[in-house]
Amino acid sequence: MYSFSTNLKTTMADADTKVRAALMEEGFGVLTEIDVQKVMKAKLNIDRSGYKILGACNPNYAHQAIDADPDIGLLLPCNVLLREEANGTITVGFMDPAAVLNLVGENKIINQVAPVVREKLMKVCKNLK
Repeated sequence: MYSFSTNLKTTMADADTKVRAALMEEGFGVLTEIDVQKVMKAKLNIDRSGYKILGACNPNYAHQAIDADPDIGLLLPCNVLLREEANGTITVGFMDPAAVLNLVGENKIINQVAPVVREKLMKVCKNLK
């Protein structure tokens, strides 16, 4: 399993605001934002429901991970997905950093940082309910 999620009965805009606030409470910022819905419309003239990917980063843990393995940036930031469902609810999915950073193999610092970041993101997920 590479993710965990929750479902919100709200609008995409409200979910986006709530997710960003909950991330900030745990020390994360949003480095990147990809509004897939807008990109698909602009590039392919395809109408689709809301679908947004936020690249979340906790600078302290990212710094530790980068120092431990300079190539770790290939697995960063932690993606958070906001996806509008057919019933109008919003699924908020979180990349499981422990699963993804497990790809690094035996690295003491990464193996210490990944579960801490996972726990913080799980707290964000739980706080959204």
